[in-house]
Amino acid sequence: MFSYRFMRMSMSDNLKGAKSISPDEVVTTISNPTGVTETLRVVPKSMETEMHMFGLMYAPTDDLTLMAMVPVLNKEMEHITYSGMMGVTVRGGFGTSSAGFGDIKLSGLIKLYESAMGNIHLNAGVSLPTGSITENDSVLPPNLMMDSMQLRMPYAMQLGSGTYDLLPGITYFSNVGRWSWGGQYMATIRVGENSENYTLGDQQQVSAWGGYRFMPGLSASVRLSFKDEDSVEGADDLISAPVQTANPDYYGGRFIDGVLGLNYVVQSGRLRGYRFGLEYTMPISQKVNGVQMAMDSMLTLGYQISF
Repeated sequence: MFSYRFMRMSMSDNLKGAKSISPDEVVTTISNPTGVTETLRVVPKSMETEMHMFGLMYAPTDDLTLMAMVPVLNKEMEHITYSGMMGVTVRGGFGTSSAGFGDIKLSGLIKLYESAMGNIHLNAGVSLPTGSITENDSVLPPNLMMDSMQLRMPYAMQLGSGTYDLLPGITYFSNVGRWSWGGQYMATIRVGENSENYTLGDQQQVSAWGGYRFMPGLSASVRLSFKDEDSVEGADDLISAPVQTANPDYYGGRFIDGVLGLNYVVQSGRLRGYRFGLEYTMPISQKVNGVQMAMDSMLTLGYQISF
């Protein structure tokens, strides 16, 4: 099976824990552990992430499916820069961006159990450090004597993890008549430290979903997802701008999302067997470590063909 997915995630505004915090509050109350200013002087306003995911699946036996996924990423972030060492005088705004290949993922789906009550599969995979972790861009500094300067972009703007990551999990799926349901546990376990002396946080995610088929080929689903993500361990010495995204402690948290999905499989004609999918993800609860931007929504479009 060949697959293609397009994902667009939008983020805006900022949270301190689970509560909103304004840019002025950030630069007057949040300390700057990486620079010479006492408090942060740059605040992110919004972030857009686009991902094109190309996938290939092959089943050498009925009980084993091999998968490879190659992501191409484009990230853009808008910021506000405040003047000087303190105060709430805005100097101006600027944007940064990064684009390129992300980390390639190789995995296997192993059937453990099959019955009329449902199927259970083991997920076993590894993520390869093919995405760049040394992306730079021009920024507008608080220093009024400088118009711009080149800096290493924060962890959120890099394209990969820089480490080999294990991807274990387990999936349950069942269906009766027009109804289907299932659950999944997936984890991302970082192995070692990357070349820039840090390790992204481990992740654990639990999902449960239910679906209904309205007619041959057309179905809808509802999914609930909980994710727990650790903060970054270690630090890249070149990531030192007075912005919250440069602080490795300000990553990760606990997130609950709701997802609505729609799938259509073409039933006849030249496109028979082609599958088209749409998912819309909305946050239900977000409790972040430190200060971070909040997710607004995520849209995913997918296409699959089996041969």
